[in-house]
Amino acid sequence: MNAAAAAQNRAFLAAPALLGQVSQVRGLTAIERDALLVTMRRVDGEWVVVSRYADPVWWLSIPTTNSIKALTKLEFEKVAAPFRPIAKAVMYRLIRRGRDKYKRAGTAAIVKVFTVLLPFFEFVADLGVKSLSSISPTICKQYVEACRQSMTNPTDHDPVLLKPSGLYKRFSAVEALHELSQYTDEPMRSPWPNTTADYLSGYGRSKRDEGAKTPLMPDKVFEGIFQRASSILERADHLLDLRDYVDGLTFPPLSAPALLARKNNALALMGWDQGLGQLRSDLLELRTACYVVIASLSGCRNHEISFLKEKAYYSTEDATGTTHWWMKSRSTKTGAGDTEWMVPPAAVDALRIMDRWAKPHQSMLLAEIDALRARDPRNIRIAEAHEHIGAVFVGVDKKRSRRVRTLGTRQWNSLLKEFARACGFEWGLATHHFRRKFANYAARSQFGDLRYLRQHFKHWSLDMSLHYALNEAQEMTLFLEIEDELEEIKEQVVGTWLDDGEPLGGGYGKGLINWRSRSETVAMFKSKAHMVRSVAQSTAIRSNGHAWCTADDNLCTGNDLEPTRCSSGCESAVVGRGHANIYQRLHDDLVELAETPDIGPGGRARVERDLSRCKQVLGELGFTPAASPQPSST
Repeated sequence: MNAAAAAQNRAFLAAPALLGQVSQVRGLTAIERDALLVTMRRVDGEWVVVSRYADPVWWLSIPTTNSIKALTKLEFEKVAAPFRPIAKAVMYRLIRRGRDKYKRAGTAAIVKVFTVLLPFFEFVADLGVKSLSSISPTICKQYVEACRQSMTNPTDHDPVLLKPSGLYKRFSAVEALHELSQYTDEPMRSPWPNTTADYLSGYGRSKRDEGAKTPLMPDKVFEGIFQRASSILERADHLLDLRDYVDGLTFPPLSAPALLARKNNALALMGWDQGLGQLRSDLLELRTACYVVIASLSGCRNHEISFLKEKAYYSTEDATGTTHWWMKSRSTKTGAGDTEWMVPPAAVDALRIMDRWAKPHQSMLLAEIDALRARDPRNIRIAEAHEHIGAVFVGVDKKRSRRVRTLGTRQWNSLLKEFARACGFEWGLATHHFRRKFANYAARSQFGDLRYLRQHFKHWSLDMSLHYALNEAQEMTLFLEIEDELEEIKEQVVGTWLDDGEPLGGGYGKGLINWRSRSETVAMFKSKAHMVRSVAQSTAIRSNGHAWCTADDNLCTGNDLEPTRCSSGCESAVVGRGHANIYQRLHDDLVELAETPDIGPGGRARVERDLSRCKQVLGELGFTPAASPQPSST
């Protein structure tokens, strides 16, 4: 920063200089507009100007530590020349006040609006239009048709037309431009009277038809990547010991090849014959493995994991003596701020590993801050670097003077895809997949249908209100997402029950068979989907492993002590074909037990009763007792 700029900054050392500014530029002279401040940052307690209205590039605030700095700027030179002044005017309004009837836009939303408006400015400029007020609804209609013919990534070998979501982003940005321009000296006419961006794009219809939920990671993929991540964590201490050993060695001044050879020899003496390069690679993979474990077992979003700092865990003990582990971070998604998550010990192990993993990087970061402060104590990069102090999921930016920063979402998505490929999967793994998978597994744990990692998710089988009582600082939206998954699982189960060809056992199951066969059943509902949803919402459903129980409580002995009771006509039980293997195994065990001579008359009577129940329910499900369930010939 030169002397003139430094002097100018001192005129705006207090935040009120920014807060007290006008929220629109309508009626201002060019000099008055150019003097406006756009963003400021605190550097060691003092306010420093980051961007002014006159600047060709506006740097916005960095909302989360995983934000990519290049995606927090507005480059007005990218705007078609005739529209650069109005682009500044509308973006200034968006930054200061946001849109009517919408919450204040964050950095990502502001940059998205700006980016998506660039094609519109280019389109109207190519038509010879030079002012916003000259843009007519007819021109906007032409833009709509042009967008419908636009291709995504036209340089690709196989480009495709913009999806409804892409069209909606473009059209809604034009609506934002129209609204924001009313606070400028060049208001724009309504782009498409009597219709909306949603209708023109078909986005709302496509969401209803295709669904907008995050894809659910297949169990096979999840289990594979988690198992590999867990196995890598088992080697963590060994890898970190080797790193600390070689980093602690001192050597005389040597050329790079000679220094590498000396370090490789030193590692070989410690039993590591794969070289320093492989060690560094394995350490980077260890970081990814820790991310996989923490994301899988906490349900945290990427930015919440990025906010994790050293020693972000602690434990409590409840009245029964049960230990609960908690992970501390921040959440900006819903404005929750400092938030906590209940995690199993395996996640705590990963956090401890990352505390140690990040120590050398944190030393580099502190050295960077000291160097910046020595050159210019008001350098805004000092404030930027401060945000990453203590962070554990960090990396070295080799392109930018080896700066240490928290990894961004794009970096993580690339690393996760690479990790999945190393596990033998081509599934496009990304950060946002873990949250839904966690919600799904937590729901299945409560539903009793968890086939993997049961010990890590059993703490989620607690009642939700009990969870909240244990810690009011927990992130509550995760509970809502788990409940959504529960409802979806229930609807899938009920959908199977109401399939006319599906055999069912248990008293409630037999009742369902009779009910679904009545002609008036479907007539009670608008559609089959409505019927399924209604039954699922009105029925208490949980799995005890050998049946679905629809009772309002879990006090029945059929849930644990007497499993065959569920198959013998219990009015709350539904037994499906998925339970057949369980009853087959029970049958085989009972046959073996029946041959034991010392079980007594009472024991033999009970064995015969339970054998009869197993045979009956297997027959109802279309199976015969055998080495493995086979459909009966009848």
